[in-house]
Amino acid sequence: MSLAIDPTAIDPDALARQIVVRHREAGHIRFALPAVICSAAPSSAIQTALHAQAGVYRVALSAGDGKLSVCYDEHVCSVREVARALFSALQRLPAEPEATPDLSLVPASERLSNVVEMLEARAGKMLDRLMRRMSHTRQLRGLQTRVQPVLESALTEKAITNFLNDLLAFYLIRVHWDLITQRWLREPLKFRNAWLTVFYLVFLLVRYRKAMPRK
Repeated sequence: MSLAIDPTAIDPDALARQIVVRHREAGHIRFALPAVICSAAPSSAIQTALHAQAGVYRVALSAGDGKLSVCYDEHVCSVREVARALFSALQRLPAEPEATPDLSLVPASERLSNVVEMLEARAGKMLDRLMRRMSHTRQLRGLQTRVQPVLESALTEKAITNFLNDLLAFYLIRVHWDLITQRWLREPLKFRNAWLTVFYLVFLLVRYRKAMPRK
């Protein structure tokens, strides 16, 4: 497994000493590389630098076993120039980018919960700013006392979730409107599975609303 690399902690000379020539013949040389420079960003930079060397026509880096193979035209460049290009690349190796989480591995319910929490937090900040501005104006202070409870109840997690559910329902209706009016309504028995799905989704939405605690 290759390791992420930190450019501030790189000692190019130390890395160069770890590179070993495993095979050499006319127009071909193969190196063994340390694992730390076999991750994606550093290995890509090394291959780019070698390709930029005049006379080099093939570069193959196997990150799994740390092998670097370089083919070059001896009439254009020497093995010394190939090695110089390799060691020059060690002086400016980029950092491995931080891994980003794979959202496909996060359950849909958790992603929705995160979105709702984010919206609630942002809405709360906007409400706080609005209330502070209203409190600075004497004419709006009376209105603030009446408006603030209404806005606070509208910006709760449950209210945002209800809004998103309604938005999704309207979106699904809009997307399937042509099918509903031109096919499903005209041949309800033929598309009975679609209607069963619609009724079931409506049932779930109604049951969810009824299960909500009443104030």
